[in-house]
Amino acid sequence: MGTGSGDGLAGAWDENDPQGMPEAGPVSKAFLLAGKAHFTAENLTTGLRFTFRTTRVDPEEGSKYQTPAWFAGLLTGPDNEHHYDYLGMVRPEGLALRLTKGSKRAEGDQAVRVLRWVLGLVENGKAVPEGYAVHHEGKCGRCGRLLTVPSSIAAGIGPECQKYL
Repeated sequence: MGTGSGDGLAGAWDENDPQGMPEAGPVSKAFLLAGKAHFTAENLTTGLRFTFRTTRVDPEEGSKYQTPAWFAGLLTGPDNEHHYDYLGMVRPEGLALRLTKGSKRAEGDQAVRVLRWVLGLVENGKAVPEGYAVHHEGKCGRCGRLLTVPSSIAAGIGPECQKYL
């Protein structure tokens, strides 16, 4: 339950469900693109959830790539730090997920749909509807340090890292 397999959660965000896809979450665009963001989308009624991470990779010196790239992963095992399956690339303009040939989930997979839901709704600044939650783990989305200042906890970014975003 809640490892991201999508089996039980598929109906929780089914666009054919009378409730439809839920609206936004309390994670920010700055948090999602900071470089080390971990967050969970949860159906509070069923308790089912998906945990995702977005990571930023800066181009190496001499690389043909000139801009950073963001990658999305889905937690699929018991190790919250290492058991992530690659989902695709996150484009910062519009917070869009692009599946690639290395993606471990196909178009239409429930995890892909839920991540797109989170990204799209954060981009549009919508609120989380009753019965759903999107939350970070209480660590800075840029450096991974534990957050203790209430405003930093709310933003998902520590005060020092905020200066770099």
